[in-house]
Amino acid sequence: MHDSVRDNEAAGQAGPPPEQAPGGLLDDLAQVAQAVRQLFGAQLHLLAAELGLARSAVSWLLAAGLVATVTGVGLGLTLLGLIGLLLAKWLHSWILAFLVLAVLEALSLFGAILLFRRCMHWMSLPATRQEWRAIMRDTLQKAEQDIEARKGQP
Repeated sequence: MHDSVRDNEAAGQAGPPPEQAPGGLLDDLAQVAQAVRQLFGAQLHLLAAELGLARSAVSWLLAAGLVATVTGVGLGLTLLGLIGLLLAKWLHSWILAFLVLAVLEALSLFGAILLFRRCMHWMSLPATRQEWRAIMRDTLQKAEQDIEARKGQP
């Protein structure tokens, strides 16, 4: 028997093709299922790692925001103190310097309130309201078209 295999190989012919066992297809399907499970397991592991990183990033973002707020308030108070000191040196009176500083701060607050009110007025102009309605109408129509398109699909 070994001689016939050698004769076939010498003649350039390979041996007879190995026959697949009857469970060969089932084995292949089991291997595919195992590969898919491993792939999704890896994807879930990656997702869990990303969510952990995002959760950590949110905490650090909140901490950085708090530090920036505290530092910004401190800087503002320091600058107001320096302006008050310069006003006191210039006016030769601490009380007058604080009064001037209070008036400047009140004017700044009043300007911010006026700007806020103007922006709110711009948001309530007829063209803005019409644009808002058009955006909402277009969004609703697109959603209805998507629903109709899904109904038409089998």
